[in-house]
Amino acid sequence: MTHQFDKSRFNRNDDSAVENAIRRGATRRDLLRMLAAGGVVAATAGMFAGSARNAVAQTPKRGGALRVALNSTSTADTLDPVRASAQGDYMRMSTFYNKLTVLDNSFTPQMELAESFDTTDAKVWTIKLKTGVTFHNGKTMDSADVVYSLSRHVDPKLTSRANALAKAMTKIEAVDKNTVRIELDQPNADLPAILGTYHFVIIPDGTTEFTKAVGTGPYITEVFEPGIRTVGKRNPNYFKSDAAFVDSIEMFGIPDENARLNALLSGDIHIGASMDARSAPLVKANPNLRLMVAPGGSYTNLNIRMDMEPGSKKDFIDGVRALINRDAINRAVLRGFGEPHNDQPIQRASRYFNAEVVPPAFDPERAKHHFEKAGLLGVGIPLVCSEAAKASPDMAMVLQQDAAKIGVTIDVQRMPADGYWSNQWIKAPFHFGNINARPTTDILFSLLYKSDAAWNKSRYVNPKFDQMLLEARGSLDEAQRKQIYGEMQAMVAKDAATIIPAYIASADAMSTKVGGLNPHPLGMLQGYNIADTVWLDA
Repeated sequence: MTHQFDKSRFNRNDDSAVENAIRRGATRRDLLRMLAAGGVVAATAGMFAGSARNAVAQTPKRGGALRVALNSTSTADTLDPVRASAQGDYMRMSTFYNKLTVLDNSFTPQMELAESFDTTDAKVWTIKLKTGVTFHNGKTMDSADVVYSLSRHVDPKLTSRANALAKAMTKIEAVDKNTVRIELDQPNADLPAILGTYHFVIIPDGTTEFTKAVGTGPYITEVFEPGIRTVGKRNPNYFKSDAAFVDSIEMFGIPDENARLNALLSGDIHIGASMDARSAPLVKANPNLRLMVAPGGSYTNLNIRMDMEPGSKKDFIDGVRALINRDAINRAVLRGFGEPHNDQPIQRASRYFNAEVVPPAFDPERAKHHFEKAGLLGVGIPLVCSEAAKASPDMAMVLQQDAAKIGVTIDVQRMPADGYWSNQWIKAPFHFGNINARPTTDILFSLLYKSDAAWNKSRYVNPKFDQMLLEARGSLDEAQRKQIYGEMQAMVAKDAATIIPAYIASADAMSTKVGGLNPHPLGMLQGYNIADTVWLDA
């Protein structure tokens, strides 16, 4: 079964209606009611992405000072890889440093600072490094730098954000100046992909001071003011000859989306990251701007605790599944900036995605049958949501309205964002959550569905699933891994009570002068990795 972005488009009257509503201060809920009532659908994300690709299919140009506005900034902004935890940090990691590998559009690792990864058992790995690569301070990169960089994430005293992944590396040693050997606590065929994630950048051996970044990356730190701005100038000795096209990149935060949009409209910035679907008509109407939409970097899901009432009743779970109107959620809530999904966490971009897992159809009568069997017709059912879980209040409204039509009462309890992840998420019997993109299938299944996983939101317990997870993790046979992961997706979609109605697209707005960027399944700003490819048509 093939899913595509909604192909409908705004007409001029629709554009005008939405623009006028936004200018009058309409909330998301106001727009939701208007869109749902009128059947209005946003311009498709696929169309935007296609036009973005067409716009950048030109010869890169060198020069210019690029200004990028992110949607957040903080005094906790960092250049230290073990401290990186926010979008600005991830942008800095990719701008000033490099990793051993990078992840392509199917999450397949490609070599960057590494020349090769070799193993016979997925447990002991030999990594050959590229030669002649220099750091910003002139030092030539060698195996000691790689050992030091990776070991920092293993050290529990440094409390690295990547420690949960890094601690599997029980031995990291230099074989010679250009060779590193890593031994894992158990076989893991995903090590090359894991080392392509944001935190595992390479720094010089012995680095302890991070007021500036000393990496091998495309840009050199010129200004770093946490909570204010970061500026990098092009690295003249960058080891990639066909990369780093602009003279400088400046990054800063503009948390308010309207302010980011106004900065774009005035020409004060070239890129405004992470834009909401409400801004799409205004961007689309401006001939000097375009929108780049990356399908499916994260998702908001509906979680039912199977160890608590009413989730302990299978008919309740089946009734909710039949009452999820995926089309309405994509159309009215996400306004085309989403992609209907099939209740398991692997996104369509992954080489392991199982397209044969089909989500249940929207069927109110079948839903009513299951709710009646569960004894829940006319009974108030609390559903917890929050702005902290993106779009969940609006998704809850759609579910509440459809439930009322069949005599089911959904009591939507909207909680403040502050404290939601600590107090309601995972704990409430029936609630929404949000999961950001993860680079490997193993990480998603291990984090969210393994029987003893801390984030096992529905309390799904299946020893066979746990065993298959270990089997796939240790296998070097790609066909076998795809088959196992495909079965696991079907198991989760059928038996785990985590309903994933849609993956949520990531949208970045930019000047038509910006070239070199394409959507990436890791989401915002080409997976935070724009520094190598972005260019300006001055």
